[in-house]
Amino acid sequence: MKYLVTVQGRRPTTRRWRARFGSPAWDEAGLRAMFDHMNAVNEELGANGELLDAQGLAAPSTTRFVTVDDTGNAVVTDDPYAEGEGVVAGYWLLECASLERVTEIAARVARCPAPAGSPVYPVVVRPVDETGPSLG
Repeated sequence: MKYLVTVQGRRPTTRRWRARFGSPAWDEAGLRAMFDHMNAVNEELGANGELLDAQGLAAPSTTRFVTVDDTGNAVVTDDPYAEGEGVVAGYWLLECASLERVTEIAARVARCPAPAGSPVYPVVVRPVDETGPSLG
């Protein structure tokens, strides 16, 4: 079965915001530890054939929300996230034998090193519905 696994993070914040809300900053060593952890997960999943795709996402400031108004006209909002809000930071598309297996992987991802006092976001696991028509 295929699963989409997503991780969240905070958009880059200003020093003033970090001081106001107590959000810790990532230093070079912390970033390296986080990337090493995620690379090790990716290497294992690739080696055992479970990894179909994995990507980190671009800065939240590049996000665009598109809806339609009552007359069907497009309504576009650029950079729609509030400063400090949790956003999807990256994803894995995995092919796993069971929900238990993908849950084990999500738990490993959740153990990623982060600065002390960082907000804790869940790792989200969603089965891919392969019963309906393909969108691609």
